[in-house]
Amino acid sequence: MTTGKTTSTPPAARPQPAAPAPQEHTRSVTSSAARFLSHERRVMESLIRWVARRPHGTKGADAVFTHGRDQATTMYGLTFACVVETVALSYLLADWPLIHIALLVVDVYTVLFVLGLHAASRTRPHVLAGRILRIRQAAGIDIRLPLDQIASLRRDTRFTHEKKPGELNLPVGSQTSLTLQLAEPVNAPTFLGATRLVTVIRFHADEPKALYDAVTQARTTREPTPETAPQP
Repeated sequence: MTTGKTTSTPPAARPQPAAPAPQEHTRSVTSSAARFLSHERRVMESLIRWVARRPHGTKGADAVFTHGRDQATTMYGLTFACVVETVALSYLLADWPLIHIALLVVDVYTVLFVLGLHAASRTRPHVLAGRILRIRQAAGIDIRLPLDQIASLRRDTRFTHEKKPGELNLPVGSQTSLTLQLAEPVNAPTFLGATRLVTVIRFHADEPKALYDAVTQARTTREPTPETAPQP
C-alpha cells in the first residue's frame, strides 16, 4: 500500500518597495537645508531693508499693497517678551558664564528673528506689475500669478481658516481679507519645497479695497497688441 505525501509550496514573497537611493536622500536633505538657510537670510536681510526703507521687488511696479500692519502689535509684544526673557536669564545665569553666553546668543538671535519676520512682511508687499500679481507673506511665500489665471477675486474678511486640499490660507494677524479663485491649479511650494497645487488663495492686505480695485481694473483692461500699442 502506497502512502502519498502532500508537499505544500511556500507562498511567494511579496516584493519589498525599493529603499530610496542614498544619493537621493542626501540630495533631499541638502535641498531642504538650503531652503531653510535661504529663508533665514531673507529674514535677516529684511531687517536691513526695513531700516533703510528699501522694499523688495517693487521696482517698476504698477501698484504696491502692504500687508503687515495688523500684526504689528502682536509682533512687538512678542519681541518685548523675548527681551524680558533675555534679561531675566542673564541675571539668573550670571554664575554660569558658558551657559549664560550660549543662551544669550540664542536669545539675541530669537529677538532679531521675530523682528525680521515682521520686517519681511513690511518690506515684501503684494505687487501688481504688468499683468502679474505677486502675492507674498513674510519671507516664506512668494507666488506670481498671471491675471489671465485669475477666475475671480472678492473681498472676503475671515478670522478662522479651515485647512482644505487645494486651498492656501495666508493670514496676517489671524485674518484674511481677500479670496482669489484660480482658473487652474498653481504650484505654491511648501516651506521645504514640496509641490502644493492650489486653486483658492486667501490673503490679506492693509487696504483690501485698493488691491481689489487695482486688480479688477487691470483684468478688464485689454493687453496692448502691436496694432493697438502707441507708436513712437
